[in-house]
Amino acid sequence: MRKEYLLTPGPTPLPPQISLAMAKPIIHHRTPQFQAILKEVSSGLKWVFQTANDVFIISSSGTGAMEAAVINLLSAGDIALVVQGGKFGERWTEIAKAYGINTEIIDVEWGKAVSPQEIGKRLKANPQIKAVFVTLCETSTGVDNDIQAIAAVVKETPAVLVVDAISGLGAVDIKTDAWGVDVVVAGSQKGLMLPPGLGFISVGPKAWKLVEASKGGRYYLDLRKAKKAADKNDTPFTSSITLIDALNEALKIMQKDGLEYIFKRHKIMADATRAASGALGLELFAPTAASDAVSAVKVPAGLDGEKLVKTMRDTYGVTIAGGQAELKGKIFRIAHMGYIAESDIITGLACLEKVLTQMGYKFTLGAGVSAAEEIFLKKENN
Repeated sequence: MRKEYLLTPGPTPLPPQISLAMAKPIIHHRTPQFQAILKEVSSGLKWVFQTANDVFIISSSGTGAMEAAVINLLSAGDIALVVQGGKFGERWTEIAKAYGINTEIIDVEWGKAVSPQEIGKRLKANPQIKAVFVTLCETSTGVDNDIQAIAAVVKETPAVLVVDAISGLGAVDIKTDAWGVDVVVAGSQKGLMLPPGLGFISVGPKAWKLVEASKGGRYYLDLRKAKKAADKNDTPFTSSITLIDALNEALKIMQKDGLEYIFKRHKIMADATRAASGALGLELFAPTAASDAVSAVKVPAGLDGEKLVKTMRDTYGVTIAGGQAELKGKIFRIAHMGYIAESDIITGLACLEKVLTQMGYKFTLGAGVSAAEEIFLKKENN
């Protein structure tokens, strides 16, 4: 037998309570019993999104929520400003183009955060821009964008701000209402500790005006239908009953811990992972604006990054993520989000050290684990 460890930035491990919730007999979605669950979930989602606005649930991956944002806010021929700083920033552009949206693109060097001032400059130069699409945590590079600063710029214009928080929600702070973020999308399989299959989207008053004015075609992802159903504590179509029941359990776990504690816990694990990388002589791909949800680390020169990830997974049962697109084989990514604990990080680092040694990389064995433990011990003593 071999124990498996999942340290990828989605899906993330499931707490036992979540697995047990999904083992319960299914109920019908048009019943008072399910509506009671839905009511609790609605309240919990508003809490984790830090918003008083509706948070709609879509039976899809996070990409479905991204698509819902595009087609409900904009019509063919409208202009959007898209920040591209990685694989998932590029996804905003791909969705917009699929629906005939004209895109102005801010290309950010992978591994760097976007400048809020650059967004302001573009909005000033083109007042026809209706929406700005940006990513909170760019999973492919391990970078967080400064959403608070970006929101401060965008809210001074007619444009709405749409944030992909799929990898960030529940791991990185995003104060939707306090910062003035108009739309936030998320997915179930990351900080919320669930399997893939649920997308979420919160919509503020400024954005809702665009939803009502949009002339784009929409049916299943029509947020007007979702709003009409939500006002009756219902959903417009058949719900993902089992996942929503499990979501209710996940939100209860998170509410018991509190957001402040959750964000602090993620930061400590991120600090430990990065300290370990430095102790091993490894270079972070994003040394500034590094996310507390996932760390991206450069593969040492001369080593096969794909082999590193494959050996850890297939030989030792520790699954981390490799690089995507132009970063394939050049970086590896270790997640520290959701139901990942200090012990998981230590196990992952120990396995990383073992495989690096087998591949001929020279360092003091145990240096990474020791550096991480120093961070964890410091936390215990404070």
